[in-house]
Amino acid sequence: MKTNRLNLFSLAMAIMLCMGSKNVNAQSTSYDTYANVEFKMPKVNEPIIPNNVVNLKDFGAVNGGYVLNTKAFADAIDGLSKKGGGKLVIPPGIWLTGPIILKSNIELHAQTGALIKFSTDKSLYPIIETSFEGLNTWRCISPIYGKNLENIAFTGNGVWDGSGEAWRQVKKSKLTEEQWKKFVASGGVLNEKKDSWYPSEQYLKGAKGADQNVRPDLKTKEDFEAIHDFLRPVLVSIQNSKRVMFDGPVFQNSPAWNIHPLMIEDLIVRNITVRNPWFSQNGDGLDVESCKNVIIENSSFDVGDDAICIKSGKDKDGRDRGVPCENIIVKNNIVYHGHGGVTVGSEMSGGVKNLHVSNCTFMGTDVGLRFKSTRGRGGIVENIYISDVFMTDIPSQAISFDLYYGGKSIAETLAEGGNTVSTKAIPVNEETPQFKNIVIKNITIKGAQQAVFLQGLPEMNLENIEISNLIAKAQKGFSIIDANGIKITNAQLDIETKNAFEIYNTQNLSLKNIEFNSGSSNMITIDGGASKNIDLSGSNLSKSTTIGKDVPKKAVKF
Repeated sequence: MKTNRLNLFSLAMAIMLCMGSKNVNAQSTSYDTYANVEFKMPKVNEPIIPNNVVNLKDFGAVNGGYVLNTKAFADAIDGLSKKGGGKLVIPPGIWLTGPIILKSNIELHAQTGALIKFSTDKSLYPIIETSFEGLNTWRCISPIYGKNLENIAFTGNGVWDGSGEAWRQVKKSKLTEEQWKKFVASGGVLNEKKDSWYPSEQYLKGAKGADQNVRPDLKTKEDFEAIHDFLRPVLVSIQNSKRVMFDGPVFQNSPAWNIHPLMIEDLIVRNITVRNPWFSQNGDGLDVESCKNVIIENSSFDVGDDAICIKSGKDKDGRDRGVPCENIIVKNNIVYHGHGGVTVGSEMSGGVKNLHVSNCTFMGTDVGLRFKSTRGRGGIVENIYISDVFMTDIPSQAISFDLYYGGKSIAETLAEGGNTVSTKAIPVNEETPQFKNIVIKNITIKGAQQAVFLQGLPEMNLENIEISNLIAKAQKGFSIIDANGIKITNAQLDIETKNAFEIYNTQNLSLKNIEFNSGSSNMITIDGGASKNIDLSGSNLSKSTTIGKDVPKKAVKF
C-alpha cells in the first residue's frame, strides 16, 4: 500500500513538474513582438539561407591577428554563392581582414570566441559613391558592405571590430590626461588649438570646410581621393536590400556609425550588443535609414553618439530619394550611454511614420527620447507611439523635440547657452519639417537636467503630442514653445526650479492631473501673443500661474 501511495505521489509530482515545465516554456515563448503595436504592419520576414555550411579555415584563413584573411573571406563567400548561398562559420580565433563584400543568401556565423578585426590599413578601403549623413557623397567602402542583396544574416556570439581608433578624430575634452597623452604619442596631428587629435594630416585637411562630416563643396572622385583618410566609413553598410537580420553578435569600435541599414525591406535587429568608446566622434549605434518593416529588440547599446536612430535622408538628397522610414518596432532594449537613447532625425527629409517604442531603459544617455530637425530638411514625422520607457541620470533633456538642431549634442548646446528660440515665421514650403501625432505614455525619469523640451517652428508648430502617466524628477520641468494640440495628463513632477512649465506661443494645450512635490513653489508661466486656448481647468493651478502681457485675454482657462 505504501509503495502504491509512493508511486502515486511520484506520478503526481512528475505531472506537476511537467506542467511546470510547460508553463515555463509557454512563458518563454509567449513574448509577442507585435503585441500592442498601434498600427498595422506585416510580419517581418527572416532571411532564407540555403543549407550549405563552410568553415573559414577551409579557405586558408590564419588565426592570430597578423595575417590578412581578406581573400579567405572572399573565397568562402564566393564558394557559397556559387552553390546558391549558405552559412559561413567563423570559428574561435582572431581573424584580421580587409573589407568583406557580401553576396545574397549568405549567413555569417561568428562563433563564441571569434573576433573579426578589420585592418587599419586605409589603402584597403577604396572610396565609393554612397550615402552618409543622409547625403549622396563619396566615402571609403565599409568594412562590411553589400548592395542590392537578398537574405543576409549575421548570427553567433562573436565580435566584429571596426578598428575605429585608426580613423576617428578625438577631442581632448572627452579624454583623461593619460588617454590624451597616448593618442598624441601614437602619431597623427593636432589642430591649431591643440584640443583635437587627428589620425593624419590628410584627415585634418579634409575636416576643414566640412558640413559636419561631409564635404559638399567637392565634386569629383579625384577631389575626394585627396582627403581619403577623412572619409571614414560606417562599420556595416547594407543598402537597397531585402530580408536582413542581425541576431547575436557584438559590433564595436566603428570608424563612424556602427550599423547602417539603408533602404532595407524586412530588417530584424535582435539580441545584439553594440559598443563604441563614449568619446568616439559620430559613433552611433544603429542608424536605420529609409527602411520598411523593421524590428529592433532585446539588444544593448553603449556608444559615443545616438544609440538607436531613425532616419530618411537629408535635405534635397533625402527629398529626392523620397523613401520614408516606416513600420518600425523598437522593444526591450537597453542604452547605457549615447547622445540619445532612441532618436528620430535629424536626417528625416523622406519622412518617418509608424514607429512603436516600448519597454526600453536608458541609463546616463545625454538625452532619452530625442526628436530633431531644422529648417531646410522637409519631411513629415508622424504616428509615433512610445510607452514604458525608464530613464536615469540624464544630463540634459529626457524628452526632447528640437526643430533648431544645429549638429551638436544637447549637452554642447546647453554649454553654449541653450536652445535657440525664434519668433519670426518664414514661409512654409517643401523644406519645412513637420512633427505630428505623437503619443508618449508611462514614462519614468529619475534624474535629468530637464524633463521635457518641446519646441516647434513659428511657421510649423509641433502638432498633436500627448504625454500621459509621467513620473519625473529633474532640475527643470517642461518647456513648450510653438506647439499646437499638446495634452499633458497624469504627471507627477519633482522639479527643482521655480518654473515647472514655461509655455510660449502655444495653442490648444491642456494640463490635467498635474502633481508637484510637496512643499514646492513650482509655477507655470505663459507668454507669447500666439498663445490661445490653454486649458488649466480642474488642476488647481490658477494661483501658481503667471500670464505675460502679450498673451491675449481669455487665452487661458482655469
